[in-house]
Amino acid sequence: MAAQSGSRFVIFAAIAGNLLIAATKFVAAFFTGSSAMLSEGVHSLVDTGNGGLLLYGLHRAARPPDRQHPFGHGRELYFWSFIVALLVFALGAGVAFYEGVVHILHPEPIENPLVNYVVLGLCMVFEGGSWFVALKEFRRSKGNLGYIQAVRRSKDPSVYTVLFEDSAALLGLGIALAGISAAHYFEQPWMDGAASIGISLILAATAVFLAVESKGLLMGEPALPDVQEAILVIAQADPAVEKANGVLTVHLGPEQIVAGLSLDFVDHLSAADIETCVERLEARLKAEVPEVTAVFVKPQTSGRWHERRRKIEEGSAS
Repeated sequence: MAAQSGSRFVIFAAIAGNLLIAATKFVAAFFTGSSAMLSEGVHSLVDTGNGGLLLYGLHRAARPPDRQHPFGHGRELYFWSFIVALLVFALGAGVAFYEGVVHILHPEPIENPLVNYVVLGLCMVFEGGSWFVALKEFRRSKGNLGYIQAVRRSKDPSVYTVLFEDSAALLGLGIALAGISAAHYFEQPWMDGAASIGISLILAATAVFLAVESKGLLMGEPALPDVQEAILVIAQADPAVEKANGVLTVHLGPEQIVAGLSLDFVDHLSAADIETCVERLEARLKAEVPEVTAVFVKPQTSGRWHERRRKIEEGSAS
């Protein structure tokens, strides 16, 4: 719950900042005719809508299990994160590229460039504040991992999506400033359109990266190695378990893991004894690894487990 609270705070901060920034950019684009500024306005408007979709995804993911979704709705967040990536690509990058091409083919001089400079400066301050909030939350959750490694391992796309969007926005503002300045100084209006295309490329790259990460989560990624190890240690410690052969896990949400345990039980246990053992394991896992929301146990010899693992690894290699 604490992680979700942090995610919501980051998203709310991003929505508030992007909404104000989008309005400011559109007003500036209207008075100056800048293509790069219009592209930046569309970018900020898309980011505002994306924040709303992430909040909606968090809300939907928090719903309890029901008859149609017995394991809960955790993957709703992953689905809406994927939609956010598509919108960044289709709307943000697409509109920016279109505006850039139009202004290169039909360049128009920028009017009142000073307005653009003031607006871009203010936007950098506002965007930087939102970016700092997202960065602080992401650094808190990533621990000692590198940034890219932390994103690869993360099962909660809400924070790093906002962080990457804000980072792309800051880069876009820098390109917009460079393009408007160059168009004004050299009296070459087409440079403003070129800046818009540069912004579209940044947005497209960001969207592709976010889409790939969201796709992996939607397909079903395993729990982190330390979580899997904790599950096996708990299982092996039970007196009714001869050997904990292994565990298969999948994330249904940032804090929702389904685990399948392969256990070799002590000989001569009755069905009632095995059932009692499973109940003990479920209770201990709930207490010590609360992310595990469902556990399935398969009585199995070590040899059968390793044969199953070999087939999985051969399938991955092919």
